[in-house]
Amino acid sequence: MNMMRFMRKNRKKYVFGIFLTLLLLVSMMLGGCVDQHPENTKKSNQSVSVETMLEITDPKEKTAVETAKAKVKNLSAQPKIIATSPAVAEICDKLDLNLVGVCKSNVSKLPDRYKKTKKIGLAMNPDMEIMTSLKPDWILSPSSLQSDLEAKYKELHTDYAFLNLRSVSGMYRSIQELGEIFGKEKQAEKMTKKFISFYKNYQKRNQNKRHPKVLILMGMPGSYVIATENSYVGSLVKLAGGKNVYQGSNQEFLNVNTEDMKKKEPDIIVCAAHALPEKVKKMFKEDFKTNDIWKHFEAVKNGRVYDLTYEYFGMSANFNYQKALKELEGYFYGDNKTGK
Repeated sequence: MNMMRFMRKNRKKYVFGIFLTLLLLVSMMLGGCVDQHPENTKKSNQSVSVETMLEITDPKEKTAVETAKAKVKNLSAQPKIIATSPAVAEICDKLDLNLVGVCKSNVSKLPDRYKKTKKIGLAMNPDMEIMTSLKPDWILSPSSLQSDLEAKYKELHTDYAFLNLRSVSGMYRSIQELGEIFGKEKQAEKMTKKFISFYKNYQKRNQNKRHPKVLILMGMPGSYVIATENSYVGSLVKLAGGKNVYQGSNQEFLNVNTEDMKKKEPDIIVCAAHALPEKVKKMFKEDFKTNDIWKHFEAVKNGRVYDLTYEYFGMSANFNYQKALKELEGYFYGDNKTGK
């Protein structure tokens, strides 16, 4: 399970305030429930998988949203919000939310409406002094950075939330909750309806195709890890029909040696970048060229190693997910088989 997690402070001391745990919506990525008469209920089950799983039904979750909503409503002015990553800024833009602070990015393009908004530093290392000076009511960040940023946020007199952007479905669940909290229900509903329509059609598209075994490498300059289905890239691979060779873990990323990877014998290897995509691309190219074990992989022999487009396959879910799925389909099902 994961989460848009809300934290709050009182005036006397720092305390944990509201905990709101969101479903990862894994069932959205799965087929319908087992039924003795599937021909009668297939359509109904697909509807339940999408719409019901996006609905906020848990009492604690509802209470947390309502509490946050009431707090925003009681503010004397529009809430002062900081978005600390490009993905979160994009969501705020789609929800028509004004920001007092936003991250800067050397790679991702920020929405035009935030060009003149005060920059608070890079997503992975925001400047706490600048953020404090902006006196925000809310700080919004992706859950992938929670372990790095939560301790720092505890030192600020503000509310903050970590958005579940580890899957497309998690993103839309977070959008619904932000829409509820900040009075942007119409904008959130419009986006969610489009996703539901897309998903219902998409889940049928590759049902009868051969689904390849996929190894996902997530790189930083000088090193890389394995991405599981719990990561954003992993969730896209799963949605496109790929079978992650490291499925079954409860972690997002794993440190695994190449000998163990060889035992999995993936049909396809895809390479993504955590940051600095051009440097990571060069790193992977050099590693595949110089590390002798790679030449023994069937995926390498068959030229089925692909560099994923950074703008589509980052650490956090974003609105390029349809382009990302189209790219994966080309690699998986034959439209684009040209690899390294």
